[in-house]
Amino acid sequence: MGTAIRLEGVTKRFGDVSAVRDATLDVAGGEILALLGPSGCGKTTLLRTIAGFERPDAGTIEVGGRVVAGAAWAPPEARGVGMVFQDYALFPHLTVAENVGFGLARRDRAERVPALLALVDLCGLGARYPHELSGGQQQRVALARALAPAPRVVLLDEPWSNVDPQLRAELRAEVSSVLRPLHVTAILVTHDREEAFSVADRIALMRDGSIVQVGTPEELYFAPVDRWAAEFLGAGNVLTGEAHRGVAHTPLGAVATNGAAGAVALLVRPELVGLAPDPDGDGEVVSREFRGHDVFYRVRVNGLELVSQRPSNEVVPLGSRVEVTLHDGQVAILS
Repeated sequence: MGTAIRLEGVTKRFGDVSAVRDATLDVAGGEILALLGPSGCGKTTLLRTIAGFERPDAGTIEVGGRVVAGAAWAPPEARGVGMVFQDYALFPHLTVAENVGFGLARRDRAERVPALLALVDLCGLGARYPHELSGGQQQRVALARALAPAPRVVLLDEPWSNVDPQLRAELRAEVSSVLRPLHVTAILVTHDREEAFSVADRIALMRDGSIVQVGTPEELYFAPVDRWAAEFLGAGNVLTGEAHRGVAHTPLGAVATNGAAGAVALLVRPELVGLAPDPDGDGEVVSREFRGHDVFYRVRVNGLELVSQRPSNEVVPLGSRVEVTLHDGQVAILS
């Protein structure tokens, strides 16, 4: 479907602070992309420059092949962009139906509003007011309102931050199921890697105002660009070793390094670290955290403390001696 959004060298400053630094990014039509990073990294500011609520100090933004910031300027209402705000920004004095139809021409409301309420599973609730709805229902109203003018792009700013944690997984699935059949391009801002992994086709990882890595969830998780990215994207073990002829020798055994030579640091995710009870094993389980579907173990072996994530049906008691093994899987070279 071509490129829906293109950013070239976008920079936004607030006084002496560079909130966004030289951001360059292409988002394909129909793609769901997550802007992921810690609080204060610039992801919401970047989203607001795409929406038109902030003017970049440098760079170019294109939406649907048209320059909307840079050599030309288009206000938010002329960009073909829908926005779902963190607090939903619903009008409290308007009904659900009136909120959804707020940006539509009068002649379009009678047909479009009921269709949108059906799309977000709010049939029969059009006469209610926002305060009469749950947080999840309010979010659906906000999404329906953003979709009402049939935008090219929908922008979502931390949309699940005000929702009960138990409902977040359900709402993530609902938003995805609404957007994908419409082939709407979406950009989601989140600081939660689980949200980004579960919803996005690709992730743009941000740190200190810069986009440091772009790729699929699998690419970022298994092949992070550096140690900071590796740690931000999930628990991991960093093993050092000496590589020779494409093989590094580590405390967990030999690891293929795809041609790297010399001193290397390798990222081994916890699910690749296996534990086998063995009274004569080199490892000792020093802590365990039961999580229902899996268990996180901390194991001390050969002077190192490693993290292992195992299915909950593989129970290893605290204090057990174990043999630590490395399962086949992707191991990233950090240096």
